Amino acid sequence: MAHIDYYFATISPYTYLTGTRPAEIAAKHGATLTYKPLDIMALFARTGGTAPKDRHPNRAEYRLQDLERRAALLDMPMNVKPAFFPTNMAPSAYAVIAAQSAGNDVGDLVAEVTRACWNDEKDIAQDDVIRDCLTAAGLDPDLADKGMLASAETYARNLEDAVNAGVFGAPFFVVDSGQRFWGEDRLDDLDAHLGGKI
Repeated sequence: MAHIDYYFATISPYTYLTGTRPAEIAAKHGATLTYKPLDIMALFARTGGTAPKDRHPNRAEYRLQDLERRAALLDMPMNVKPAFFPTNMAPSAYAVIAAQSAGNDVGDLVAEVTRACWNDEKDIAQDDVIRDCLTAAGLDPDLADKGMLASAETYARNLEDAVNAGVFGAPFFVVDSGQRFWGEDRLDDLDAHLGGKI
């Protein structure tokens, strides 16, 4: 049985566009999936990337065009310049970690949190927003405040794991075969790999 480590950031627009497809692909191939939220800005700093605010205008303009195109192709409503970006992604990541640690499937929660930022114009650093996302995903809203120290430790460890696994962006998928897939637009490649085609 294959295993996928899914590295992502709750504030990442491309994580939003990924939606629940990683879980669907894993289920299709009988693979297991671990969600590993991390601090994307710290990852950029560690792996030669640049925060969006510091990118050359050519790159910044392309990013906005690409987001608009991908959202249209996926038929996902999106504000490419949301009201609360950037914001502190740690509280929402802690909730995801706490929910997963409690044995929950967190695919819907990741989708809800990223949708809150990139479609609903909400600040995902706020406790009430995180609780609403947990509720919308069918989970206990009190997970927003559970095991925060352990979640913080896992969050930091996810960053180290990512760097050691060759990750440099989000979403990023690392299969136990050693194959790595970067970006929402590489999900078909992940699917093909798990299906033995590539």
